[in-house]
Parts: sequence; C-alpha cells; structure tokens
Amino acid sequence: MARQMFMQRFARWHIWLGWLVGVPILMWTVTGLFMVLRPIDEVRGENLRPAPAAMHTAGLVLPDGAGQVRDMTLTAQPDGPVWIVTEAGGGRYRYSAQDGSLIPPVVKDEAQRIAAANYSGKATLEGVTYFPDDSPPADLRANIATWQARFSDGTNMYINDSTGEVLAIRTGWWRAYDVMWGLHIMDLKTREDAHHPILIAFAALSVVGALLGCTLMFRRRKARVKAP
Repeated sequence: MARQMFMQRFARWHIWLGWLVGVPILMWTVTGLFMVLRPIDEVRGENLRPAPAAMHTAGLVLPDGAGQVRDMTLTAQPDGPVWIVTEAGGGRYRYSAQDGSLIPPVVKDEAQRIAAANYSGKATLEGVTYFPDDSPPADLRANIATWQARFSDGTNMYINDSTGEVLAIRTGWWRAYDVMWGLHIMDLKTREDAHHPILIAFAALSVVGALLGCTLMFRRRKARVKAP
C-alpha cells in the first residue's frame, strides 16, 4: 500500500514537471529541427563566396612602418594584393603589397567593388551603407566600423572599414536561424549566452522529468508482467 501511494506521488511529480518543462522541450525540438534543415555553410552564406583568387608573389613588398606586428596575412582585393596587419596594440590595418604603403580606410566606391568581388550569387548589388563602430547593424553585432552591402535577394555583406575584409555574410535564412538560436538557448537579447540560470534550470528539470518518466515506465512494465 505504501509503495502504491509512493508511486502515485511519483506519477504526480512527473505530470507537474511535464507541464512545467513541456513548452521548453517542444521549443528546443522545433528550433533544433529548424537549425538542421540547411547546411551551416549555406546559413552563413559561405556558398555565396567565390574561391580565393590566386596571386603572384614575385615582387611583393612588406609593409613599411607597421611597427610591432602580431599577425600579418596576404590577401587579394580588387585594387591589388594587400597585407592585413594586426599590430601589437591590437589595431588592424592594410598595406599595399606592391609598394608597402598604408592604405586608407575603405570609401563607398571601393566598398561596392569589394562586395561585388566577394559575391558569387545571382542577386544584384543594390547599394552600400556605412555604419560607425558605435552603432553597428543588428545582424552584425560587432562594434567595428563597417560597410553594409545589400543585395536584391536579402543578403547583407559586411566589410571592415579599416582593412577591406569581409567580416560576415547575412542571408535571410541566417536571420531566421539567429532567432531560432536565441530561442534555443533562451537568450533573445544577445543570442550568445548559452550559460545562464534559466537555461540551466529548465535543462535540469527536463532531465529530472525524463528520469521520472523512465522510472514509471519500467515500474508499470514490471507490474504488468507480474499480473495474473
């Protein structure tokens, strides 16, 4: 009799936990399904980038006056090969690989050329807009001065104002994926914090609910086997 009462209480706990964590579990399942519908390379727009251009290295010149350098990368840009230099203080700049001179920040016409050179999709370039580092676009979420290139298929490309690098490609699918990711980790504000008390608490309660359900399932199966 005592065991029966305990199992009934056990079942009530399971029901109440089911009501409590049912919505988060459904949300995790739906958002997880959405996020695996397309390959992550398509979500990130990597399929819209052309293959890197080959460069002839003969006669290339190292940066002139870069000071102490932490990192240096050779890359091709529409106006010729450049060195992307990360200085010891953290600043990032670009230098011409043809004469070693410091190249000034990207201007509008150059941003258009960089966007066109780094897009292999079928849409057309509609325009470019400059965003200072203190007011970045919502789908970039990085405090970096950038140029936003907008394409007719809803794709946005972000170009670093100092270096001319393509920071990110944001497709319409990426924006939907971003919302789903925020729901999945229960962080719609920054969509980056997967370690916070609300998520941990609901995940722990879901585990407890699953364990209670498994216990009840095996108990009931055992009881049916013993029944005459």
